[in-house]
Amino acid sequence: MIETIATEKAPKALGPYSQAIKAGGFVFCSGQISIDPATGAVLSAASVEDQTRQSIQNLKCVLEKAGASLADVVKTTVFIKDMNDFAAVNGVYAEMFGESRPARSCVEVARLPKDVKVEIECIAAV
Repeated sequence: MIETIATEKAPKALGPYSQAIKAGGFVFCSGQISIDPATGAVLSAASVEDQTRQSIQNLKCVLEKAGASLADVVKTTVFIKDMNDFAAVNGVYAEMFGESRPARSCVEVARLPKDVKVEIECIAAV
C-alpha cells in the first residue's frame, strides 16, 4: 500500500510531487529547503547553518506526520551549493540528528530551488 504524506507544518511541494510517500515500511521524503512553512517565505539570505536547520526541521515535521522521527532515518542526501559550506552544514546536521547516524551522501550542485544553499532529502523506516 502506498500512502501520500502531507502536513501543513512543512512547506507545500513546489511542483507536482508529494512531501513524502509511505510504502513498504519506509517513508521517502522529498527534498526540503529553507522555507518557513508558517509564512511560505524562503530563508534565502539566511546563513547556511540557518538554512540547514530549517531544512531538517521541515523534514522532521514530514516524518512526524508519517509516524516517524529523525531517529528513524536510514539514509539522507544533502545537496549543497558550495562544498566550502560542508563543515557548517555538518555541524548543524550533527546537532539535529543527535546520536542518530544515518547513511548519507553529500554533493555539491550548481543550483537549488529558490537559489537556497542547501536541500536535504531522506528515507526513514517506519
